[in-house]
Amino acid sequence: MTFYQPVGNEIELFQAAADNGLPVLIKGPTGCGKTRFVRYMAEKLNRPVYTVACHDDLTAADLVGRHLIGPEGTYWQDGPLTRAVREGGICYLDEVVEARKDTTVVLHPLADDRRELPIERTGELLTAAPGFMLVVSYNPGYQSLLKGMKPSTRQRFVSLRFDYPAEEAEQTIVAEESGCDRDLAKQLVSLATALRNLKDHDLEEAASTRLLIHTALLIRAGLPAAEACRAGMIEPLSDDEATVISLMEVVYAVFGRPEETR
Repeated sequence: MTFYQPVGNEIELFQAAADNGLPVLIKGPTGCGKTRFVRYMAEKLNRPVYTVACHDDLTAADLVGRHLIGPEGTYWQDGPLTRAVREGGICYLDEVVEARKDTTVVLHPLADDRRELPIERTGELLTAAPGFMLVVSYNPGYQSLLKGMKPSTRQRFVSLRFDYPAEEAEQTIVAEESGCDRDLAKQLVSLATALRNLKDHDLEEAASTRLLIHTALLIRAGLPAAEACRAGMIEPLSDDEATVISLMEVVYAVFGRPEETR
């Protein structure tokens, strides 16, 4: 089963929402475990999960389905949302605010007590099978006025707020996911905490738990710690060379300079 380290009562809240057929909105920064949590809960509930990475070009047809042409003529193919509705599964829309506004309108009748999906192209009106659950997520620190979720949509959901785990919990996650020892996990989490506390660098994103796991895997593969930290954590945070050089000083403060480790 997918490993997941709880950081609060999110499992109980999600379970209660699932038991009552309520849609769930998960808010939190990139790489804090939102997608892993949904995958874990889908396994725990024994429900199929259809994950959609939302983007500007996502259309309603991408979610609902479309007519295709095959060897025997035209046929209808369900989209991931429709499959979840029919099967009683979970449809997870990651970074939902990236989708076009006319696309998210199809979610409204599924996110209230109707639990219905009208399919205009086939004339069907599907009632969600028992077990169907609509889950969406986004990063509130990344949205703009043009991409924020409308209040009328947001208020249809039970909302969970995620953040990066406390240090001890994050150490457990890094050690479990990468297979590294606890001492290395502790060093990496200490480094991430220091980077997240920096105020004088204009970073679009903080160092995520995902980046810590990537870095731990590189170190386990035999790369020197400083090189692994640069490739796995620092370079993904910024394209500005001066910023990277400055952030590497934080790495050296935790792991030592290369010449000091020889």
